[in-house]
Amino acid sequence: MKGGSGGGGGVAPAKRRWRGLAIAVLFLVILSMLVPLGFLLGLHSGFHSAGHMPLQRPSPSDVLKGFVNEAKNETGSINATPKTQQKKGIPIPPQVVMQPFTSKNISRINGKAKMKSDVDESEGFCDLKYGSYCIWREENREEMHDSMVKKLKDQLFVARAYFPSIVKIPAQSKLSGEFKQNIQEVERVLSESTTDADLPPEIQKKSRRMEAVIARAKSVSLDCNNIDKKLRQIFDLTEDEANFHMKQSAFLYQLAVQTMPKSLHCLSMRLTVEYFRDHLFDKELSEKYSDPTLQHYVIFSNNVIASSVVINSTVVHAIDTVNQVFHVLTDWQNYYAMKHWFLRNTFRDAVVQVLNIEDPDSYGKATLSHLTLPVEFRVSFPSNDSAPAINNRTQYVSIFSHSHYLLPEIFKNLEKVVVLDDDVVVQQDLSALWSLNMGGKVTGAIEICSVKMDQLRSYLGDHSFQKHSCSWMSGLNVIDLARWRDLDISETYWKLVKEQVSMKEGSALLATLLTFQDQIYALDRVWVLSGLGHDYGLDIEGIKKAAVLHYNGNMKPWLDLGIPKYKEYWKKFLNHEDQYLSECNVNR
Repeated sequence: MKGGSGGGGGVAPAKRRWRGLAIAVLFLVILSMLVPLGFLLGLHSGFHSAGHMPLQRPSPSDVLKGFVNEAKNETGSINATPKTQQKKGIPIPPQVVMQPFTSKNISRINGKAKMKSDVDESEGFCDLKYGSYCIWREENREEMHDSMVKKLKDQLFVARAYFPSIVKIPAQSKLSGEFKQNIQEVERVLSESTTDADLPPEIQKKSRRMEAVIARAKSVSLDCNNIDKKLRQIFDLTEDEANFHMKQSAFLYQLAVQTMPKSLHCLSMRLTVEYFRDHLFDKELSEKYSDPTLQHYVIFSNNVIASSVVINSTVVHAIDTVNQVFHVLTDWQNYYAMKHWFLRNTFRDAVVQVLNIEDPDSYGKATLSHLTLPVEFRVSFPSNDSAPAINNRTQYVSIFSHSHYLLPEIFKNLEKVVVLDDDVVVQQDLSALWSLNMGGKVTGAIEICSVKMDQLRSYLGDHSFQKHSCSWMSGLNVIDLARWRDLDISETYWKLVKEQVSMKEGSALLATLLTFQDQIYALDRVWVLSGLGHDYGLDIEGIKKAAVLHYNGNMKPWLDLGIPKYKEYWKKFLNHEDQYLSECNVNR
């Protein structure tokens, strides 16, 4: 009995052991199936197929971490927040999934990125979650100037955001001390350096120390909301500072436009002194100055170099210069400098007469208290009624000044003149202008049909004028002085000016447009190309074909503000070997 009972008790535990082993084996089998499945699911979360990235809303800590990393590593990309990725997915090409990119398996051939067959894994893989951004970054990479200065500014931006939170933690007193020291060092360096060339030799060590301190700060448990608030505070202060500098730069821009450059002032003073030292060679050719059978060009200018370029470019392209006479009308301040310059420089067979328009002994009633140059009005209006204000079209309209209305009195013996502004460059022979039949019109000018009279109603008021007629430009103007005298154009102008004395800015524009209404002969547009003083988008082929280039606008070619790609057409008519130009650093 005992033996039987003992035998029965041994079989039951054996069965339980086998059952346990069977369950364990089944568990292992299931586990072996789940591990690859879990691995595949894990890959799916990191390696997406060729489509769009999942639109998941990141946590505040992830947003902050991404913001700080961008501020640290990608200069100039602080505004690139993850919200952009939430609104629009980023396409990822299939090859990104198949083969990760590194910085060394992308080469540049003919300006485009190309994959290399060999993959250098030691450089680390490009983060695939950005998809085709890696390719785009290589294709559109631009050379960064002063990259170290920008990197230091970004590090300082991030350090200032973390520093207040670190200071509040007593256990991190050492880290806060290092933070403060590094911030002060970087601030001192940036206060003394604006370019990489100005940075001290040990700047790389300072940058690495700052980077290490920021990395340690990121490892400390902090309240992300505090850092976020500080970042926003710094950002607001930076925005205010940017607005201040933008207003300041606008003021300095206007100051630079309206002020004579130091080099040109130097040139004028030097020429004036030299004139009084040696003015014995001053000779006049009065017989040519008043001969109506010759080609007479008139230039109103107080700029020696500008007027010289106009004359030189006209003479260089003229077929015959024997009949050319240039009259430069200037003021007392620049009269002797002009005289000395044009007496010591020759322009082939052409002659140059310098006149002081402010001299009452010479011209009597035809004298102004001061010289006035062609007036430029900057007008802006929308391209169409539905266009936003940011897309407004801007034009610079140049018109005659008060001085222009003295021409019939100053040149009493002449019947026809061509008036050139001092901001033009001549590229072709202008002799054809003297054979124009203007059909009884007073002046020939380039019309601007993109600016109609009704679009200038804010300047013109409610006066009667042809609303759909085109406005016109000074710069190159053929003037029939005989017809001018017959119609008494000057008297009409002065009456209109007196009537509009209350209009400070628009009186000259209104009076000129009303005076010459129905008296403009439209020149062919191939004669003049305008806009070289404000429009960056002019066609180069059009510039080369134009007979006259007009630098109307604020960015004149003799200023540092001048548009660089247009300056070469003006500079080539300067004599860079001239002693005075060299000594005064004119257009060096």
